[in-house]
Amino acid sequence: MKKHWDNPQEHAMPEGVRVPASVRIGNVTVAPATVLAPMAGVTDTVFRRFIRNASVFSAEAGSGDSIDTEISNQQSGCGLIMTEFTSADGLSRMRESKRKRYLTFYEDEHPISAQLFGSNPTTLADAARIVEQTGFDMVDLNLGCPAKRVVACNGGSGLLRDLPLIAKIFEEVRAAVTIPFTVKFRLGWNDNHIICVPLARLAEECGLEAVALHARTREQGYSGQARWHHIAEVKDAVSIPVIGNGDVRTPEDACALVAKTNCDAVMIGRAAPANPWIFRQIAQYTATGRYDEPTDLDRYRMIRTYFQMLLDEGNPEAQGKMKQFASWFTHGVPGGAALRKSIYESKTGTAVLDAVERFFEPRFASIEEEPAAIAS
Repeated sequence: MKKHWDNPQEHAMPEGVRVPASVRIGNVTVAPATVLAPMAGVTDTVFRRFIRNASVFSAEAGSGDSIDTEISNQQSGCGLIMTEFTSADGLSRMRESKRKRYLTFYEDEHPISAQLFGSNPTTLADAARIVEQTGFDMVDLNLGCPAKRVVACNGGSGLLRDLPLIAKIFEEVRAAVTIPFTVKFRLGWNDNHIICVPLARLAEECGLEAVALHARTREQGYSGQARWHHIAEVKDAVSIPVIGNGDVRTPEDACALVAKTNCDAVMIGRAAPANPWIFRQIAQYTATGRYDEPTDLDRYRMIRTYFQMLLDEGNPEAQGKMKQFASWFTHGVPGGAALRKSIYESKTGTAVLDAVERFFEPRFASIEEEPAAIAS
């Protein structure tokens, strides 16, 4: 997934417009109406819980200390979290013990939605039943992933070329589960094949409880600008909740998206790893009309806490995850290139933590620990 944006547009904070306080998706209340987007290789249980508790980590965590305090979604600012996409084919074939690796979540992650991808209606229905039996609050169908390996299997955005098959999938999955069923999709395959409005109408007709639109085509991938006016068109076309997604990097962007599209909720993807406080900032702006930027101390706590969570989880890929996230987490850190270099060169997870300590220690050696920028 592309980490940067092409010539991102700057939005002024629209007067009097806020991200909605809540949205009802089937029998699930999402409050506030913000959603952590499903991201392959990113939104595992450690990252999801990290985002859900980001404000607590910022305000209260010491030098890597973990926080067990349970906070509400309103406090965290993130109303709904979603898993990485999971192959329906793989899920239906694998042993139950192995499924737990892909569908692990904790009680403090509710409400949580599991996202599936695939192209066989029966297999997707079977996988959706597994999701429901595992205890997820919702199940979501991925019709947006532009990755070639996924599209080659007619999954993700590859299905956008076959509305009749999508209809069969909608019908079989809807009949298989009682939990809310949603879909995340793109505008269409390319600019000559924009099908977001008929697809949203089809979802509503088949009984889905909400739709999420990433306002780019499959051909665009993550390049260019998200075309929010198509989100407004979908909102005008259906009565079920519409979740807007694409180019939301700041609270200003989130409010501008709502102002321009009237969408019911805002989904945030790439901005979350770079700025884990974004949900809290949106909530803070909604409550007070202003929001705080993270300090260097906040960034230190954030990096240290997430890396320690990875090690505590016993993830065999912890060191690789640390290096993967280094480029996200050091975004905006003065001298971050040096920190990234030392992280990449570290041979163990402990060495990574030591590199983080060495980088930040001089910044705080001569001053008392300052209050965190983000209020809890």
